[in-house]
Amino acid sequence: MTSPTRPPSAAPTPRQALLRDRNFRWMLSGGLISMLGDQFTLIALPWLVLQMTADTRVLGIVLAMLGLPRALFILIGGAFVDRHSPKQVMMVTKYVNAALLGTLAVMVWVGTLNLPCLYALSLGIGLATAFSIPAGTSMLPQVVKREWLQPANSVMLGLRQLTMFAGPLLAGLMITVLGTGHEAGALTDARGLAAAFALDAFSFAITIWTLSKVRMLGGKPALPAGASVLGAVVEGLKSFWRDVQLRSCLLYWSAVALLISGPVQIALPVLAKAQANLGAAALGSMLAAHGAGTLLGMGLAGAKPHWRLRSLGLTLLAVDAMVGLLFMPMGSITAAWQGAGLLLLIGALGGFMQVAVFTWIQRRVPQAMLGRAMSLFMFIFMGLAPVSAAATGWLLRAVPLNALFLGGGGLLVAVVIVALLATPMRNVNDEPAAA
Repeated sequence: MTSPTRPPSAAPTPRQALLRDRNFRWMLSGGLISMLGDQFTLIALPWLVLQMTADTRVLGIVLAMLGLPRALFILIGGAFVDRHSPKQVMMVTKYVNAALLGTLAVMVWVGTLNLPCLYALSLGIGLATAFSIPAGTSMLPQVVKREWLQPANSVMLGLRQLTMFAGPLLAGLMITVLGTGHEAGALTDARGLAAAFALDAFSFAITIWTLSKVRMLGGKPALPAGASVLGAVVEGLKSFWRDVQLRSCLLYWSAVALLISGPVQIALPVLAKAQANLGAAALGSMLAAHGAGTLLGMGLAGAKPHWRLRSLGLTLLAVDAMVGLLFMPMGSITAAWQGAGLLLLIGALGGFMQVAVFTWIQRRVPQAMLGRAMSLFMFIFMGLAPVSAAATGWLLRAVPLNALFLGGGGLLVAVVIVALLATPMRNVNDEPAAA
């Protein structure tokens, strides 16, 4: 007797196949540990400065030591990634960060930390970040298959968003519980702060091991070892400028970063403080809603990678127009649930497009120049965000808060209309650039 023929099993979806891929799982596990550890330092470092000096000017200097090297050297970091491969650059930065954070943890614990040492360590961490960011954002196309890129970006970016929820809560709990009853010199909470930095250092050490297990699928780097790094940066900028679609997107994103990033960083806290019905708790709930919306949008982008309004460019413009319209009434809210609802929608739209845009750049730019392309993309938002924040702070001295939100959202809609009518943005598609 013959056994009945079994129906063929359905082919796995790209997301299912991706999660079964051992190579991606190694990268995913290491990335999750590292991203969670980073949140501990992001919480512990400002608290450390305020415990040491209670001087906001010193806090500003420390944050500048972290941010300025990142902004100044990120394009050079992209060229190093294209020369040495993302994995090699990432490994070096993890060794450096593990050593720097381990040193910081020990100095906090024994009470020998002073401001010059803190400035030097912050400068070193910021410089390492200038190389790790382009390495991390350009590594994925050499780890997974091309057809898995959008689901892979959805998973990686979604987990990053998730760690931004869990990390600060765990870090605050650790500092509070372990910090009680231990002082090093004049520094309170020394034990909890040292533990937070040590945990981040340990997370880098663990990810050195997980990263060593990741197998790169791409070939050798195309940038010769003897080539000038600055020359490679200039060559990359010229190449991106010649790509009409990429040039249009980079200029458009620069305008968006200037219009939106400042009001989000500056005007939202001012709004929470100015409104009697809001306050710090309302600000936290609104930002949490934005984070939840972003996570939702990223998950949707991974599940529905082909959702488009005719083209990627038209989808991007339509999403930004909706963001501008949702942003306009933020200055007139009177309750936290109103702001949370608006920011939930804004976050969902932004999260969806963030995954789509990351995937588009990774597919469009040749692998030999991807490090420089991703460093330029990150520079636009990291470098222009302080400019936008400074401009917002200056405008708030002369412009009412509700007018700032109305103007910012209205200007974003106006930029979308100009881009639609006068630029090639509407023709941006998901196809790779012609050779």
